[in-house]
Amino acid sequence: MVQQSKDLFDDSTMSFGEHLEELRVHLFKAIVGATIAIVLCLIKGEDIVAFVRAPIDSALAAYSDDEKAGVDVKDDVSIMEGEWWETLLTNIREFFENLFSSAPDDEAAEAAPEAPPDERKTAIRVSLTARDLLFALHQADPETYAAPGNDAEDEREDSTVNLTLVADEFAQFKASSSQTLKPVTLNVQEAFMTYLKVSLVAGLVLASPWIFYQVWLFVAAGLYKHERKFVYSFGAMSLVLFITGAAFCFYAVFPFVLNFLLAFNRAIGVTPQIRLSEWVSFAVMLPLMFGISFQLPLVMKFLSAISLFDVDAYRSKRRLAILVIAFLSMILTPADPASMLLMMFPLILLYELGILLCKFGETKNPYETEPA
Repeated sequence: MVQQSKDLFDDSTMSFGEHLEELRVHLFKAIVGATIAIVLCLIKGEDIVAFVRAPIDSALAAYSDDEKAGVDVKDDVSIMEGEWWETLLTNIREFFENLFSSAPDDEAAEAAPEAPPDERKTAIRVSLTARDLLFALHQADPETYAAPGNDAEDEREDSTVNLTLVADEFAQFKASSSQTLKPVTLNVQEAFMTYLKVSLVAGLVLASPWIFYQVWLFVAAGLYKHERKFVYSFGAMSLVLFITGAAFCFYAVFPFVLNFLLAFNRAIGVTPQIRLSEWVSFAVMLPLMFGISFQLPLVMKFLSAISLFDVDAYRSKRRLAILVIAFLSMILTPADPASMLLMMFPLILLYELGILLCKFGETKNPYETEPA
């Protein structure tokens, strides 16, 4: 009894014209799916832009907090003098501390009561020591308020008083101050074009599984059984590695690479104004580079499968591979050592993973087997 194959493509035979018709059908379905995804992303474009902006908004907020705290410029100049690696390690530690911290610090918010809702836009809160307040009242009305004493043990020396000042001008001051924490646009159409660009890219990303599925339905009919087996086994792994690389860049690389780069603005005494369109291009390209570079184990497995390299060759050329990885990390990332190292170290680990993948998956060259 002949066992019937379970592969749907084993008995597929088509003429050239039928192949063209099949290609037209799958392309039409892929375009329709991409169009629907892009329209959905256009509808939710504001949320997508906010998501893409989140890393730079957080970095600018942290930069502003450092400015308010009076961070010494010398601490930033030390980065330029060769101590950048200390800043890198500090940022890595802070990232993981924030990542695994489950209880936010709300003590400061609880200690200072909020202004009434109708006064929040036109009010600012100031803190004075009780002694300074008494001295100000004495200067305003010496007959009513006595001058504070000079007793060093006076408890009023350490006590503070919170005052709420209300004025219409404070609303404009707050608005101007908050603008320094946001990316900027330099022409009237830039925001609209950026909105379209982000929605288009997001739509293509959302529709990519459907597009790849349609391409696969067309291509799979012309492949051998063992070739389809390789695609089935490594396609999912490639997707996981790409998503891992992009997510690693967005959530792990961006936070402290941005802090590292923004520190140079304070070091040389300039105010950063991040252009929205340039940030979007940066936020799209860098995760893409990380996602592609994380395909290294599969590239190594492919080269091993076609007998160009084997496990022993990968091991003997490890030092050369690390040099190549360092060079590629320098080319694929911005011109700063932080992002270069953050790409290089994971790639070195992925290189070792590729060796293990080749070692435990050593098989006969599939192209030497008979077609199914």
